Amino acid sequence: MSEIKYSGTLLAVDLKNFAYIMEVIMKILFINKFLYQKGGSETYLFNLADYLKAQGHSIDYFGMQDDRNIAKNSLELSVSNMEFKGSSIDKVLYPFKIIYSQEARKKIKAVLKAAKPDIIHLNNYNFQITPSILYEIKNYNIPVVMTLHDFQVVCPNHMMYLASQNKICEECKGRKYINCAKNKCIHNSRLKSMLAAFEGAVYYSLQTYEKYIDLFIAPSSFIKNKFVEFGESESKIKVLHNFTNNSPKEYTANKQKYILYFGRLSAEKGINTLIKSCKKLPHIQFKFVGSGELEDRLKGTGNIEYLGFKSGEELNSLIREALFSVYPSEWYENCPMSVLESQMYGTPVIGADIGGIPELIRNNIDGLLFTPGNAEDLTSKIGYLYENSEVLGQFSINCMNKAKDFSIEKYYTQLMKYYDMTMEKHKGGMVMSG
Repeated sequence: MSEIKYSGTLLAVDLKNFAYIMEVIMKILFINKFLYQKGGSETYLFNLADYLKAQGHSIDYFGMQDDRNIAKNSLELSVSNMEFKGSSIDKVLYPFKIIYSQEARKKIKAVLKAAKPDIIHLNNYNFQITPSILYEIKNYNIPVVMTLHDFQVVCPNHMMYLASQNKICEECKGRKYINCAKNKCIHNSRLKSMLAAFEGAVYYSLQTYEKYIDLFIAPSSFIKNKFVEFGESESKIKVLHNFTNNSPKEYTANKQKYILYFGRLSAEKGINTLIKSCKKLPHIQFKFVGSGELEDRLKGTGNIEYLGFKSGEELNSLIREALFSVYPSEWYENCPMSVLESQMYGTPVIGADIGGIPELIRNNIDGLLFTPGNAEDLTSKIGYLYENSEVLGQFSINCMNKAKDFSIEKYYTQLMKYYDMTMEKHKGGMVMSG
């Protein structure tokens, strides 16, 4: 036993259990613009929050108002709904609100007063909530960590991908954000791209992220290295791969004779390349799950069954029963949850050798990698794995064996260390003796 002086009170505790004692009382405020199930970042957010609550932590949320929201804070305060992608940009106040939101800052102040969080965990918040909230958080001297779901901090369109030309783009390197406007990176709109470029330039010149975010959590070594390459401080970025809370026990040997793609149906996801491969393999059945602008491209190919958007147990069953899945992205993927979800069900993945995907797939051990955008290479890999059931079976076993490496339990343990590290930086006054 040792004595710990905290806020003027002398406590006697078992040091071995000290971290656990501190964790139980931790108050965490999650900030994310969408508070309903929209994509991978929301899957991460809600699964992590649920697990933290199960461990005894107090969780609050701050985001954008939406009838689909499944999370809120005690004051039920949220930022007015503003969908950047589909909104009309001719409203007078719109350009200002996506760069600095006085509403968001005012409401986060009220939430901070009521929730009194020990730590803030940022996720996706640009354009709708804006970095204006960081200045209010700073006033309360609350430590801030941010999970890097994308490249927003260094790339105004957050993807490092030029959709109009279907190619990787790093032209903003060196903080040359004007290139975002020149290339019309945001929804192919000159005005939206100019606003995004201006937002990036403003907060970089003010050093907002450098001053007010204590720690970046990078879900892949790839995104960490890119951030460092673009000028961010390496010491502030810690790699912690995403997790899955699927149980390996949910594996089924009752595999069906189909190959699965599940995710967004868009060009950067490699859908056009995958369709080319499907047409070259007419004897193999493919199932596509998801939604997006390329849905119509799936029509007219006899061996493609398009099932639309699926979720919950219906999606889980499709993943479990597939022989394997394909993740053919052609942009800098970070740490795609779809790959982890597939593997944790014992369903191997053929993935593009790009971004953070190779960090999740051990080539020729639990899956296969192919050259992104190369339909011939993808076709060859699909055909090989489909015809070699013994190899496929071994891949499935290897996927199951590595489940522990991406468990939510392991993620939680490391995350708590990072939380403690950032809290210690901000909250001094603790003297330990003995």
